[in-house]
Amino acid sequence: MKVSVTDLRPARYKWAVVAMLWSICFFNYADRQAIFSVFPLLEKELHLGPVELGLLGSAFAWVYGLGAPLAGVIVDRIKRRSAILGGLQVWSIICVATAISRNFSHLIFFRAAEGAGETFYYPASVSMLSDYHGKATRSRALGFLQTSVYMGTIGGGFFAGLIGQRYGWRSSFVVFGGLGILLGFVLRKYLREPVRGMSDDAPPQQRIPVGEAFRLILSNRSVLCLMGAFVCANFVAVVLLSWMPKFLYERFGMSLAAAGLAATVYAQLASMAGASIGGWLADTLARHTPRGRVMVQASAVLLAAPFVLLCGLAPSLTLVIVALTGWGFCKGFYDANIFASPFDVIPPQARGTVAGLMNCVGWFAGGGTAPLVVGLVARERGLGFAIAAASGVYVLAGLLLATCLLFLPRRHPAAVHTA
Repeated sequence: MKVSVTDLRPARYKWAVVAMLWSICFFNYADRQAIFSVFPLLEKELHLGPVELGLLGSAFAWVYGLGAPLAGVIVDRIKRRSAILGGLQVWSIICVATAISRNFSHLIFFRAAEGAGETFYYPASVSMLSDYHGKATRSRALGFLQTSVYMGTIGGGFFAGLIGQRYGWRSSFVVFGGLGILLGFVLRKYLREPVRGMSDDAPPQQRIPVGEAFRLILSNRSVLCLMGAFVCANFVAVVLLSWMPKFLYERFGMSLAAAGLAATVYAQLASMAGASIGGWLADTLARHTPRGRVMVQASAVLLAAPFVLLCGLAPSLTLVIVALTGWGFCKGFYDANIFASPFDVIPPQARGTVAGLMNCVGWFAGGGTAPLVVGLVARERGLGFAIAAASGVYVLAGLLLATCLLFLPRRHPAAVHTA
């Protein structure tokens, strides 16, 4: 007898949901990463300078970030399945449409529109997973989901460069967007909506009003510190993801495909390992102390800072690869707990909202400024210096996370069950 995905027992289906959301997130990041690997082609064909190339990265992040709070509020009030699958179809169509661009204005419009299309996915997906996975497996589930970010970044970076150098930069957008549209039709049969709060110890509660949800989040000092750290961490990540392909292409004379692959594969594969280990470690520590997840994050960003410095200053390709690998591994530890940490202190009815706010500040203030800031600094001091300078932002993230620890209790209350 044939068994569909939705016929699986709850213990298995909750991991099937992770796999389905993983496949969607792969295209989410492949679509957004693709453009960075074809920067040299855009530079030649459309005569774009460093600041204009930086604006292409910033335009996506600004719209993505600005739309995130509204997306989070909506996600807490509609079926997350609809937000996830609808968003996938919309951003995939926009990705395909990017191929018709004929000038900088067209490109920046489609990049901004893609940011609007993708803004619903993460608040909806992490909220959905938090209902399928309780505290005992939440960091592992979110950590595994995070590995799709790394694989999507590798796929977008390498295949966009490979397709671009053989068939032109427009073809990569058609390929990635078309596959995303197809995936959306397939998953409509299998992805189903969970009951909100079903994995938490507390019984389901009524919906929290919008104003109360924002007050609850913005009055929580530990969440504010986590948001500040996410701004810093996202700034550094976007610096390396957006500018390393061009840096390797120019510094070491690599091809577009090789530069796109080298800029992503070592860091992202290391991040996959880091996210898996970091998720397991955070879940383990969280059973013993409410500070467990944040302790993992703080250690990760402080250990990553020297590797970022080396990325921009290393005199050889070998050292750059070592630096990217070390940074990626530390990044995975941090990434596995981006949303698991605030979910420990925010009720299920407001988790879409807090994820939206996290994405807003992280992408608008962090990811949105990073490509442009580096473009401006690179014009004056060189791209290597601009990348290396981003290491200081990681140190600031570490300080914010250390401050967050002061607002969290050392031990779980006796009445709270963490397993």
